[in-house]
Amino acid sequence: MELFEAITTRRSIGKVKEDQVPLPLIEKVLEAATWAPNHHRTEPWRFVVLQDDGRQGLGRVYAEIALEKDSMLTDEERDSIYEKQMAKAFRAPVIIAVIVTPGDQANVIKQEEVAAGNAAVQNMLLAAHALGLGAIWRTGKPAYHNKMKSFFGCQEKDEIVGLIYLGYSDLKVVPPPRISFREKTIWVSEDHKSIR
Repeated sequence: MELFEAITTRRSIGKVKEDQVPLPLIEKVLEAATWAPNHHRTEPWRFVVLQDDGRQGLGRVYAEIALEKDSMLTDEERDSIYEKQMAKAFRAPVIIAVIVTPGDQANVIKQEEVAAGNAAVQNMLLAAHALGLGAIWRTGKPAYHNKMKSFFGCQEKDEIVGLIYLGYSDLKVVPPPRISFREKTIWVSEDHKSIR
């Protein structure tokens, strides 16, 4: 697939088939992530790949986070929430957590390390699309919760920048319209004194 075709046709695929994704394809997606730009060549990312029963722990963490909000639930309500949250970990046959560990060097800026992790995620999404896979980048409040960080073995300074749900698409995707770059761009040259 040509680069600009991949960029303009990639979509977030929230519904995928249960079919297993071959290991070589998962490895290609991970390899693509490692070629993202990163200041000072820190390569601050690491990945945790969940498959099969390995997803159950993630489901339990989703449930624990959801259940801690309300202690006045009936057993039936708790069971319902638990099942619903557990199902989130089984929406795709492969889930890849992308975690950033900012470097300790004096010249390292945390925001730049997180930006590098985000660039790695974009590479993963484009690679998945080019390989015929569907993927979606998920976060939300649970991704930043201490229980989630603990599940993935994060240190205090680590950041989870995304959970990539990966599989074969089960959706027919209709491209949404995008606002033209022309409406979002200011051109500055010698004859412009200031930007407004």
